[in-house]
Amino acid sequence: MDFLGIILWPIRWVIEMILVGWHAVLTFFGMPVDGGLTWVLSIAGVVVIVRTALIPLFVKQIKSQRKMMEIAPEMKKIQEKYRGKRDQLSREAMSRETMALYKKHGTTPVSSCLPLLVQMPVFFSLYYTLYDIKAHAAANKGGVGLLSPELTQQFNDAKLFDIAPLSETLVDAIQHRPDGWVGTTIILVIMVALMIATQFFTQLQIVSKNLSPEAKTGQAYQMQRIMLYIIPFAMIFSGVFFPLGVVSYWFFNNLWTMCQQFLVIRELPTPGSDAAKEREARLARKGKAINSQGKVVTIAEYEAEQQELLRKAEEARAKQPKRQQPMSAKRAKKQQRPDGASS
Repeated sequence: MDFLGIILWPIRWVIEMILVGWHAVLTFFGMPVDGGLTWVLSIAGVVVIVRTALIPLFVKQIKSQRKMMEIAPEMKKIQEKYRGKRDQLSREAMSRETMALYKKHGTTPVSSCLPLLVQMPVFFSLYYTLYDIKAHAAANKGGVGLLSPELTQQFNDAKLFDIAPLSETLVDAIQHRPDGWVGTTIILVIMVALMIATQFFTQLQIVSKNLSPEAKTGQAYQMQRIMLYIIPFAMIFSGVFFPLGVVSYWFFNNLWTMCQQFLVIRELPTPGSDAAKEREARLARKGKAINSQGKVVTIAEYEAEQQELLRKAEEARAKQPKRQQPMSAKRAKKQQRPDGASS
């Protein structure tokens, strides 16, 4: 076992446990033990369990993204402060101020990447679990955990729609042309296309609806627009080397992400974005609005809050000391005389 295999071993054990568990549930309700659809639904079950477990991290990611947007003006001030300064002391000072800003608001850029970072080991673990199926079945071996030699053989023999083996890749199907390779190729092409489409529409939702006008003016937005098309294009080359089982996992995972992102953009949109305006319009039609704390309230409560905020702002303005107009030294000296007469 190589170094990566040692690191992924415990995750693979858990993945196999979930996979075998779903397979047992589905076969209990009458689905065939070596059916391709049985195993594909078991893979979908892995996605459900893993992504459900990641919901707390996803919520943390959303909060972190909101905080990063809130501190963007302060971050820009720090960048402007040290713009053009290349010396070591300036770089260290800028780094300290940036980290202090992150600490003050309880966020870091890494927080928004946590779900992806957690999913990567899971994806690699499932990839190697399914990739090894064919070799393990030939050697009459099982997986690292509950995937016994018998279950491994059943998975290896399983064919989606009785046509496409779950352990087959698009490259192998075209190169070796086993029995039924045309049908296998068609199914794999469709699955890879669905995998790419779900990835594309997930990113499109963010770029088209969930960015504020300010975010659409920066260079980062232009990069997002470019990546919107580059990532699906790169996935074409990845998808042709993945077994059908892995492609199925990736499709179900993207489908979950797409639906989850749709709900988030609909109910928790970025302030100032098109999605936020659409949500405000939907709430207005129902006689509701969003207060200063981001909670949904009635129009009457919203108007009362706005009046209270206006009253407090006026009180604060009234308490501020009046600004004195600057005067010349000659005029100040004149005002200090008792009679105000000039000499």
